[in-house]
This record gives sequence, C-alpha cells and structure tokens, in this order.
Amino acid sequence: MPLTAESAAQQIQERLKDIQQHIHKVDSERRRAETSIANIVRAQQSQIATPKLKTLLQSKILEATQEEATIRAALAKIHEIRNIRNERRIQARNAGNKEAIRRGALMKMVQLSAQTLPLFVGKPGERAPALCGAIPAESSYVAKVGDNVAALAKGIDEEENWILAEVVQFLHRQNKYDVIDIDEEQKDRHVLSKRKVIPLPLMRANPETDGHALFPKDTVVMALYPQTTCFYKAIVNRLPQTATEDYDVLFEDSSYLNGYAEPLPVAQRYVIAYRPTKKGGSSGSGNLSSA
Repeated sequence: MPLTAESAAQQIQERLKDIQQHIHKVDSERRRAETSIANIVRAQQSQIATPKLKTLLQSKILEATQEEATIRAALAKIHEIRNIRNERRIQARNAGNKEAIRRGALMKMVQLSAQTLPLFVGKPGERAPALCGAIPAESSYVAKVGDNVAALAKGIDEEENWILAEVVQFLHRQNKYDVIDIDEEQKDRHVLSKRKVIPLPLMRANPETDGHALFPKDTVVMALYPQTTCFYKAIVNRLPQTATEDYDVLFEDSSYLNGYAEPLPVAQRYVIAYRPTKKGGSSGSGNLSSA
C-alpha cells in the first residue's frame, strides 16, 4: 500500500514525539548516573567495605545498561524516520513527481548523506559488521531499492566510469541491478551485473573503537572526488581520528610530478575498495588530469 504524504508526515511526527521522550529519559538517567558515580568515588575515598562498594558498582552498571537501551531506542526511531522519508522519495520518483535538483543542492545532499550516516556503536566485544566503514558486503548481499552504490557504467563516449548511483531494482533472474545516475544532468538508467556495482557503507566506523573497520594508510582505494559524482583511484593519506572526521586521500593525477594531487578530505561513505576497470587504466574512473 502506497505511503501517502499525509501518512508519512503523521508517522514521522509520532516518532519525533517518541524521540523527545527518549531524550528526556536519557537526561534523567544521566543525572542519576552522575550522582551514582559521585557516590562510588566517595566510597572509594572513604575505603568503604568491599561488599558495599561492589553493590554500588553493580547498581551503576545496571543504570548504564538502562541508559544505553534508551539511547539505542532513540537511534532506532531516527532510523525509522530515515526509512519513511526514503520510501516517500522513491514513490515520488516512480510516480514521475521528482523535482529537479540543482547541482549545488545535489552536492550538498551528497555531503549531508555522508555526515548523517549512522555511526556503528557496538556492545563490548562486538565486531563491526559488513558495510560498516571499509568492511565490504557479503558476496550474496543485494543492495536495497533506494540505496546508493558505486556503479561501473558507460558514458556517452562508451568509456566505463565508476559513478554514484541509486538502486532502482534488482533483477533476480538476470542477477543484475537496475540503477540510475544520481547526477540530475545525466539521470541515465543502467542495467549492470553485480560485479559492476559496489554497495556503499551503511554505517560509519568509529576510529576510537573500531579502527579495524577503516582502510589502513597507503591503501589504494576508490574515492568520490569532491563536488563530483564520480569515483577515482586514490591512496589513503590519513585516517579519520574521530567519528566525525573524513579520510585524507591523494587522488591520482598525472599533471603532478609524483603522480598524485594534494590531499583532499573524503567521507567514509565514499571511500571504497579499489576495483580496476576492464581496460586496466590507472584509475577507477579515468584520470583526473583528463576528467
């Protein structure tokens, strides 16, 4: 059943109210936690008996667990809102009602999509899953309708380039993707085999807790060149140091003496494993000096 604009707005409002309640609850739980921590510090300074100190610590662990559950519940509601808005956008596109987006606005949307990508926050001992940061998708994984992917598509000149695209559908019988170029100036549809489509990360990795989910320094990758919708071959120059920082990458560029341009920031969402084109060229999407 199609999701109407009125229904979507109502569902979003309901979830926003839930998020507000969760925020108030987190605030209350945090104030209580601060009091508990202060009590534990005082107990340690006064050299309280071990059994009593253990009881205080167990109580604090329980409070922290409850606070974590509330925060995760709020994040789940945010994820639901993202899904509702995405569903409405896809329906509008399929109905032919999608408004044209100017290039400047498109670039801002591309950047915002990366900045608001959910951060993976695992439980103790939990490893980052597939499609978190640099961790690739499983071989059997199929990207969902509306997901952004890197797609190796032919342009007007018949040259293959890795472009930023959106999944329209997956053709199971053919084992191929039907994707559309997100660039409003192109809006070309392409039917491509799975090997020519790379799902983009669905979560950011936190460098402070999940460094293994980031590409190591000097790794050859493909990265979305700033203010474009094309992926180019690059080398990781500097890793993100915090959850909100980008990679610094060196894009291949034959106009420079060392073959690489000055470092540029690229968000985790748009840095993926390098995959050469069939022609075996020097970059994933052509050379920057001729782009």
